[in-house]
Amino acid sequence: EDIPHARNLVPGESSIAEVEHFLSPKPDVEGIAEGDIVELIAGPFKGEKAQVQRIDEGKDQVTVELYEATVPIPVTVRGDQIRVLDSEER
Repeated sequence: EDIPHARNLVPGESSIAEVEHFLSPKPDVEGIAEGDIVELIAGPFKGEKAQVQRIDEGKDQVTVELYEATVPIPVTVRGDQIRVLDSEER
């Protein structure tokens, strides 16, 4: 068989159950906990640091509170728009 961009084939067969976890998408908010320190990497608050207040896994959204803001304003952003800097669990 000629498969483009494939260098080798692994001999044998694999069941769907063995590779199923590779095929399902991982939620963006996985690994984020309330109280974590995050940096916003997209949107109007790009580069700002914030603390996670609430996580909505169903909508894949996180509500954060900005650090440098004089008045604490909760901002809801998508899970792919933040990067964890410091975790409460560590």
